[in-house]
Amino acid sequence: MSQHPALDAAGYRSAWQRVGGSTGYLFASFFTSVAAFSVLWTFFSLGLSLAVLVTGLPIMAFALHLARGFGAAERTMLTWTGLPDIAPPVWPDTTGQSVWRRSLSLLRSPHHWSHLLHGLLVWMVMSTITFSLTVTWWATALGGLTYWFWQWFLPAKAAESDWPSWLAANLWYLNGWSSAAVETTIYSVGGVVFGVTLPWVIKGLARMQYAISSAMLGRWPSDDLRAQALAEAAGRQSAVHAEDTAMRRLERDLHDGPQQRLVRLQMDLATVERRAASGDAEQAVEVAKQAQLQAKAALDELRALSRGVAPPLLADRGLRAALAALAEESAVPVHARLDPAIDTAVSSDVARAVYFIAAELLTNVTKHAGAASAQLVVEVSQLQPARLLLSVSDDGRGGAELRPSHGLAGLDERVRGLLGELSVESPSGGPTRVAVTLPLADMVTTWSPYPEA
Repeated sequence: MSQHPALDAAGYRSAWQRVGGSTGYLFASFFTSVAAFSVLWTFFSLGLSLAVLVTGLPIMAFALHLARGFGAAERTMLTWTGLPDIAPPVWPDTTGQSVWRRSLSLLRSPHHWSHLLHGLLVWMVMSTITFSLTVTWWATALGGLTYWFWQWFLPAKAAESDWPSWLAANLWYLNGWSSAAVETTIYSVGGVVFGVTLPWVIKGLARMQYAISSAMLGRWPSDDLRAQALAEAAGRQSAVHAEDTAMRRLERDLHDGPQQRLVRLQMDLATVERRAASGDAEQAVEVAKQAQLQAKAALDELRALSRGVAPPLLADRGLRAALAALAEESAVPVHARLDPAIDTAVSSDVARAVYFIAAELLTNVTKHAGAASAQLVVEVSQLQPARLLLSVSDDGRGGAELRPSHGLAGLDERVRGLLGELSVESPSGGPTRVAVTLPLADMVTTWSPYPEA
């Protein structure tokens, strides 16, 4: 049978280890709350009294800004207790705004008002209570355990106030005890009781303030929903921009490459027809050979451009088979490690995007890296929430950077469109590693080590 948590020896030792930090926090929180109350009340009351003249609004906004600073100080001091960090809330962005617009933004922010209410009222009341109890427990524990020593330095008491003598005379189990023995025993017992319970009491007081501060000074569920909505909106915008850029590039490549060669092919065939009609067979054969070269070059360019279109293999056999084929067809030898779980973990839409990203990264290796070999790794992370990890590394010259209007910038937009992250490690002289992390909507429950592909 397991012990009760309150009686667990390891938990009790852990509570004692945190007594110093928690006590320091409870003392510092009390004195800081006094300062916060004085400062905030001064500025807020001044701004409130001048609000009719409008000039009080910036002063009230300044008080809200100060409350935010005091709230940050409280969250920082709470880390001394060993409790989990309180995530800061999402603040309104006032960058580049005028004084009046910034003031209105602060006045409309519920987090700033919550911080102000905490600094003006709640913090002061709670810290006063916890500070008083902390002082009481420490003083009783230390004073009671050391009373046997410092009692000799106390002035002599009057007989009528000698309550230990009264206890010795009226309690049968104390008959025969001296007044000093009764007093020392009672204080010592009190010191032991308060000393034993000290870590639990200090821990409880710290947790009480932590709970209140977390509710008033921390991140709210609405912040997470707002951040998620903003991230999804930014992701959609990035996805649209990435798709638009890809389509424009494909259109430009088709116009500059295969389309021009097909026009040349059409002209060569017309020339062949005229030469053949005039009986100039040798010249017709020569032009036909040139047309054949143009047709082959156009076919090669179309095959290269088709990497930007999902291959039938992706729909027929899944993402793992398509990535394996992509690695085999690369001009640079690619060593692929592909997790079998990706076929069941990745949806069809995400699989198509993953294929495009891998194809683009391998194309960059072929065109720019000057590498002798590369490695493609795609696997499903076992940490929750489930994520897809894709990386392409090579032993080339390095120096790749994530800069605007460059190839990796378009990939970064595509990744952000999927609410993922792209990172580049490419010191000058190599090697280069590009890593992509994508969230998965469907959680993966099974996993097996990936074989060589």
